[in-house]
Amino acid sequence: MKIDEIAPDIFRFSLFVPQMGFQFNQFLVRDDEPLLFHTGMRHMFPEFKEAVAQVIDPATLRWISFSHFEADECGALNEWLDVSPQATPVCSFLGAIVSVNDFASRPARAMNDDEVFSTGKYRFRFLATPHVPHCWEASLLFEETNKTLFSSDLFFNGGDAEPLTRSDVVGAFKDGLIASEKGPFAHAYPYTSLTDSTLKRLATLKPNTIGVMHGSSFNGDGEKALLDLATAMKDVLGND
Repeated sequence: MKIDEIAPDIFRFSLFVPQMGFQFNQFLVRDDEPLLFHTGMRHMFPEFKEAVAQVIDPATLRWISFSHFEADECGALNEWLDVSPQATPVCSFLGAIVSVNDFASRPARAMNDDEVFSTGKYRFRFLATPHVPHCWEASLLFEETNKTLFSSDLFFNGGDAEPLTRSDVVGAFKDGLIASEKGPFAHAYPYTSLTDSTLKRLATLKPNTIGVMHGSSFNGDGEKALLDLATAMKDVLGND
């Protein structure tokens, strides 16, 4: 397990799984009301909990957020809720009513698009992003103070990657996308009438840091990275 501070008070916890050839990353925001983005799968919970405990007391977690209903996004949600008695899940309105409130041991705070909440020093904007990266209820979080976007599966890059890079993250994503479309993981990223406009909307946020769930996070011109991502996804998927 690797622990790295990729932006002020934002910690990346990374577990590389050799059998799958890529990393699973969670992000912790250390603040008055600490926030965890991604729970990891249930079987990964003990390792991630031990890692989080090196930064904060897990019992003090207040918010647990994720993009969409999937094992690596929220599989260990109830395990985190068990050890964090004040924690509340944060997800989209659709995610709450369709899946999370039936699955979770405590009800979620169901967020609307562009709704804002604070953890103390840091302010988060909730972004509804249907089918970006995938799933009807998908959403992302943008930390407005230091301009960090938690991007879930967007910018996926494989291998045991470095924690943070300023290099091109779109080229590796595009190469992986082309390769995956020929195998069992084909169609992981749907391309809909909303894809291009959603990515361009994210670009207008001009993030300084992008927290990537699988692979290196990115620091640099986030606007350009997101616009390049929009082009790459259109090139590979837009004519399907």
